[in-house]
Amino acid sequence: MLSAGSVEVADEMTGFGPHLMLDGYGCERRKLEDLDLIYRILEELPARIGMTRIMPPYVFKYSGLKPEDWGISGFVLIAESHISIHTFPEKNFVSVDIFSCKAFDAELAESYLKKSFQMTKVETNMLDRGTEFPKEINGAARIVRADRRRVARPAASRHA
Repeated sequence: MLSAGSVEVADEMTGFGPHLMLDGYGCERRKLEDLDLIYRILEELPARIGMTRIMPPYVFKYSGLKPEDWGISGFVLIAESHISIHTFPEKNFVSVDIFSCKAFDAELAESYLKKSFQMTKVETNMLDRGTEFPKEINGAARIVRADRRRVARPAASRHA
């Protein structure tokens, strides 16, 4: 059974998985410019939401074409896919993506990130990615055979 904030993928045998896109507004500036904080978040968050970190986080300072677009970007690969964070301290804004091949507690992730950056407003979007991606090849074959039988039956009955 999935917890309250978990994302449920429609079919156990198909669909790649959920993609949480979170935008945080009104964040505390000093947190957005803290390389160590971004590193810690990327180090801790996977385990908190049941994911497996497969490399240390990679975090760096970015300077944009416009001076006010500078920030910190960080990325961590997880066995289930990845998590990325991009901060814009001058604009008190953070953008976070969590993409996974299995369900995770999106509410817990949102709460953790909101507290970590002291966001005053959060905007989230959740997508189910790769809705026809076969997670289990034998399961996919069963689905295709069932679809073929369903399509073949009406055609056979028309000729009878």
